[in-house]
Amino acid sequence: MAKILLVEDNEMNRDMLSRRLTRKGYEVTTAIDGKEGLDYARTELPDLIIMDMSLPVIDGWTATAMLKQDPQTQHIPVIGFSAHAMIGDREKGMKAGCDDYDTKPVEFPRLIAKIEALLKSAATP
Repeated sequence: MAKILLVEDNEMNRDMLSRRLTRKGYEVTTAIDGKEGLDYARTELPDLIIMDMSLPVIDGWTATAMLKQDPQTQHIPVIGFSAHAMIGDREKGMKAGCDDYDTKPVEFPRLIAKIEALLKSAATP
């Protein structure tokens, strides 16, 4: 099954989401800040990244833009993930390079549908 990198600084959110994704059959690795997420993405090349936008060290907007500018990681789909549901946040995420965007609290079936759609489109030549 696909390898997902979950970049989330909130321990409770990270634990809950990683357990639910694992039960769905995904291999999940976590990072607690944007720098750690970048480092992991570059060394492990996950199939998909769920990136919290409000992260310490390097925020999710910047980390996503850096991933999308790097030829080694630019192909990895990124779902921006944030408690910010303000008008313009989705557009800001897409401008940073997110392939999709979702809000917290997570609606797990909707998130799974987005993950599956992005993994399918990434696998299609």
